Amino acid sequence: MPVLILDMKEGKTMAVVSLKKCGSYEQKELNKSLEKLLEELGGLSSFVEKDQTVLLKVNLLMGKEPDYAVTTNPEIVRIIGRKIKELGAEVLIADSPGGPFNKNALKKAYKKSGFTKIAEEEDFGLNFNTDSHKVEFKEGNINKSFQLADYLKKADVIINLPKLKTHGLTMYTGAVKNLFGCIPGVLKAEYHLRMQSVYDFSRMLNDLALLIKPELTIMDAIVGMEDEGPSNGTPKHFNYLLASKSPFYLDLAAVKIIGIEEAEKVPSLKTAYEDRIIADDDLILKGDKLFPFADTIIPKIEKENNLLNTRMPDFLADILEKLLRPKPVFKEDKCVGCRTCYENCPPDAIEMVDNFPEVDLSTCIRCFCCQELCPYDAVEIKYPLLARMFFSK
Repeated sequence: MPVLILDMKEGKTMAVVSLKKCGSYEQKELNKSLEKLLEELGGLSSFVEKDQTVLLKVNLLMGKEPDYAVTTNPEIVRIIGRKIKELGAEVLIADSPGGPFNKNALKKAYKKSGFTKIAEEEDFGLNFNTDSHKVEFKEGNINKSFQLADYLKKADVIINLPKLKTHGLTMYTGAVKNLFGCIPGVLKAEYHLRMQSVYDFSRMLNDLALLIKPELTIMDAIVGMEDEGPSNGTPKHFNYLLASKSPFYLDLAAVKIIGIEEAEKVPSLKTAYEDRIIADDDLILKGDKLFPFADTIIPKIEKENNLLNTRMPDFLADILEKLLRPKPVFKEDKCVGCRTCYENCPPDAIEMVDNFPEVDLSTCIRCFCCQELCPYDAVEIKYPLLARMFFSK
């Protein structure tokens, strides 16, 4: 079983999360806030050396303008990139958005999300390599190998730059889940298909984070997202920047900010506790004080997984599944028939009928990729009445 913390000294270092209040993406304020944020971890120079290539693993879920709070804000990438270049290192911006992973798709996503503009202005590199390679990971709890994007091979240092958001499948998405973008394009669907339980899926994400092991994670929590994240929620001002050597402990601090009092309710953190990757008592917060946002709208997740996995008769489990499981519903007033959901459904549960998506619920695995990737906010996750009665907050 993998254990992230190897000794007392490393444990204390990995469990440190630096917090800094920051109210805007204005360059002067960002520069000052990032300086203070990184001071608590020894400064950026303790992570980056001259002549290295530093991979900035952004959140580029899809091509969306920064105001939608779907992607890492490009102004944060600009300031961090400048600091890296001041240290004599090179900057490479990379991610694999949802859907097809090819040069044209990347060009569109980079441009719409604002990364093309800053790359040109600051002389940063943008990754267009869409090849991949297999990496063995025998220490994994649930996944013993991964197919990873080749852009990771270019990196001497990986800086993980997630966005603070809620998530319809995993409740919360942040530092650990941002590394799912290291798996190329539609290959992500295979992982959804193989690990249909949200807890198995979360263990896979934890294994991936342990394998990639970014040297530094800096979270954009100035404007995050609440409600139906990670792409169709509502922007929310949290006014924080967070940084840590550990993506796991950073997530532990981040869920406290959004007002989740019991971190084990978040599947990735619950499994990280169970697998002894983190311990709540080890978390060390430095910098500004953490103030929870108790009014954050947090999505429900499929809490009925454990219920359906018990040894009840199959016929009863089938009945409960129909009564409890959420389902995607397509909004006629917003759907334009773009086929994004149809083309990216892992189990091929969606058919286009008269240019409108219809889902076969007997085949649907409730990964909610359709909602996550819909560019028109045309997919809603509906919970049956019985599920709302059982699993309401």
